[in-house]
Amino acid sequence: MSMFPSAALRSVPAELVARYEEAGWWTRETLGDLLTGGLAKSGGVEFRVHSDVRPWKGTFAEVELVARRLAAGLRGRGVGPGDVVVMQLPNWMEAAAVFWASALLGAVVVPVVHFYGPKEVAYILGATRPKAFFAAERFGRQEFRPDLCEQVPVVGVVGRDFDGLLAEKPMPGTIRVDPNAPALIAFTSGTTRDPKGVVHSHRTLGYETRQLAASYPPDRGRQFTVAPVGHFIGMVNAFLIPVLDGTPVNLGDTWNPAQALALMRGDGLTVGGGATYYMTSLLDHPDCTPGHIARLKYAGLGGAAVPSAVTTRLESLGISVFRAYGSTEHPSVTCTPYDGPAGKRLHTDGIPLPGVELRLAEDGEILTRGPDLCLGYTDPELTRAAFDANGWYHTGDIGSLDADGWLSVTDRKADVIIRGGENISALEVEEILLGLPGVAEVAVVGVPDPRFGERAAAVLRMRDGWQTPGLAELRLHLERAGLARQKWPERIQAVDDFPRTPSGKVKKFALRNRIATPTE
Repeated sequence: MSMFPSAALRSVPAELVARYEEAGWWTRETLGDLLTGGLAKSGGVEFRVHSDVRPWKGTFAEVELVARRLAAGLRGRGVGPGDVVVMQLPNWMEAAAVFWASALLGAVVVPVVHFYGPKEVAYILGATRPKAFFAAERFGRQEFRPDLCEQVPVVGVVGRDFDGLLAEKPMPGTIRVDPNAPALIAFTSGTTRDPKGVVHSHRTLGYETRQLAASYPPDRGRQFTVAPVGHFIGMVNAFLIPVLDGTPVNLGDTWNPAQALALMRGDGLTVGGGATYYMTSLLDHPDCTPGHIARLKYAGLGGAAVPSAVTTRLESLGISVFRAYGSTEHPSVTCTPYDGPAGKRLHTDGIPLPGVELRLAEDGEILTRGPDLCLGYTDPELTRAAFDANGWYHTGDIGSLDADGWLSVTDRKADVIIRGGENISALEVEEILLGLPGVAEVAVVGVPDPRFGERAAAVLRMRDGWQTPGLAELRLHLERAGLARQKWPERIQAVDDFPRTPSGKVKKFALRNRIATPTE
């Protein structure tokens, strides 16, 4: 049984269940079924980890053998359907083995990004009460903390005793579970508050995998995947879609633009997008050549705000941009088709994907529902606050629809700076400031002010060789853009890089805390 009461989850309206089943969006297939069927066809496909500390090279079949031996070992230690398995691992082979083993067992997997510290890990372990926990003995600045998991029955540490959990004989087949049951709990990256445990079922996650795979260009090339597998979309892209499509897996355990460029040149890999930071850091790197750019055929962007300045730049280099909008709760809401009209691809967030419904509330908040919408949160109060009785998810994002029904996400309800009673959209100011010469990335946040309550501060990351502009230059640029004076930032802060979530988003709450000193 699951570790939290079913009352914590939402009830999907019967008419939606019937519609999803009739359309074939929801099937009786579990994640274990999806993996078993896909691996049977793709056993010889390459699986490789490009790592300085734990490189690995093999095939899907070899990883599946480890996963099935692990599944047998866990089953022998009392881990079964509905039990929770937490894994905090980098993009290594063992992460795939744990995820696949959990799916074959019908367990609920909880991916945790590898660089979360003791505070976050303790919070997640307390919220999920797992039967098993997997971690790396050491990676980067993180070390395994045995005191955090003293109450967990089964613990496996890669680099120490992971192999001791592998049974001699692999577990055959798949343990049958209800496809409506929880399959995965993904903790949000916490841009505004403590992480929330988002619960997905076999049906919602299976549909998301099929839907996301169908939205990708068929000629996208051999992908280099560096998005952390501890993050929801990183895991889907690394461990589910390749099995479904029979495409090679090439993982990296850190994002290093120089390494990515070297692999593009030497191994014929490519980078297909993600948060805009991945693409811009590649293009801005001194090793990037026209030959590299030629390999960047597509850029699927999402996971954070997608400025038009970035999409226009990529398109001018011959890189076809397509955008997507979604969240951990509802992973794929809209997408701009990769072969759609350029104006829509570059400047909107797309049209609803099959099965997805979207509408705007009176205040512009985006409301969504669809076959890949989660079951709710581990916290029943959060579930009640975010979902209504008709199955609509209240995203907290603000958007607009054009005459053709294409969505543009314009703001977060929480990403508003209130200066003397006037609301300032951070996203609006950021979009304009990205047009300043030499600016690689910008975040606009509110800082305390004794007179106005808040003032806007512009935090800039400059390209190599460029000086940070002064307030006079910044204000002239904003004036030429026609932005109202009360929206102009009144402080500039330069940074070498931003605090980021696993998906590459800027952690604005951390940034505000870093620079939150009262202005004079």
